[in-house]
Amino acid sequence: MNVFVDDVGGFPLPPQVSSEAFNKAYILAREAIINRKDLTKDEFLLNNFYRVIIDSFEKKCATGIDVANYPQHYEMRKQFTDVIHDAMNEGTYVVDEKKAVIPEVYVINEEAKQIHEKTGSKVFLRVCVTGPFELYLKEIGTTPYKDVLMMFAETVRRFARNSILNTKYLKTEIVSIDEPSFGFQEVSADRDTILDVLERAFDFNDVAKQIHLHSSSRAAEIIHVKNLDVLSFEYGGSPTNIESVSRSMLESVDKQIRAGVSRTDINSITAELYEKGVTKPTAEQLVDSEKIIQKRFTTVKEKYGDRLAFTGPDCGLGGWPTQEAAQLLLRRTVNAVKSLTE
Repeated sequence: MNVFVDDVGGFPLPPQVSSEAFNKAYILAREAIINRKDLTKDEFLLNNFYRVIIDSFEKKCATGIDVANYPQHYEMRKQFTDVIHDAMNEGTYVVDEKKAVIPEVYVINEEAKQIHEKTGSKVFLRVCVTGPFELYLKEIGTTPYKDVLMMFAETVRRFARNSILNTKYLKTEIVSIDEPSFGFQEVSADRDTILDVLERAFDFNDVAKQIHLHSSSRAAEIIHVKNLDVLSFEYGGSPTNIESVSRSMLESVDKQIRAGVSRTDINSITAELYEKGVTKPTAEQLVDSEKIIQKRFTTVKEKYGDRLAFTGPDCGLGGWPTQEAAQLLLRRTVNAVKSLTE
């Protein structure tokens, strides 16, 4: 069975676009999309959002990655809580279907033909959606109210379902629900509530369904989510994560796994280099060597066998210093994995 290389989402902004300009453009672009306006007719949106997304996405695709996530330049929670706040003004946490849109996915779909013509192949897209527990933590806190949690799950489901595309030029291959706080700070929900909420969130079809965690400490519960396909976690920067998940656990519930095999924890990487006297590291110095990535991949492949369906970098590329450094990391990861699987 092939192991596909994907990425988790984050990517640095280009130097000519400030985060302030992009964030402003993001909010305006979402409103324009909801109101069916043409983003390319607005010079500010064209230069500070539309072209930024396409250029970043094409940079990802150019690395040879099998499935590229839309470039996540906007804060992962605000992507969804901004819209949830509008729903809250109407007395609910369930976002209206027509407003449950991810602007980046819309833009990539609009330009899919052009991207296809440049790359010579169909675009395979990964879509990440911030999970119901992460959003609930941000908006409500740790005390579980199941009816409210289920509303957050329904909102997540709507964003996910509206992002599943299959055209001549583009196919959504993966939808990942991201729960980075789960296992660290988390909602104090019991096992049945956790399963019910996630099963509602994952109530869509026709894609590989991943859940992305930073900690695998509660993986033994998560793998019992019935309509989940793939458990995803960090390994490159958090090697102890694989200790909590065995191949037999995955086999018992017919689940697969994604393990990150290249480090993206940029603050720790730069601190380690600084201790070695490297105060201004180059991209070459920041990125793991192909040999190191190969070693990690071999470890997880030997542990999980054909249960390892996806691999790639850990998450956190959005904080990297340049797009070129992030591209190098993706390219080395692709080269390292492909050299052992093709």
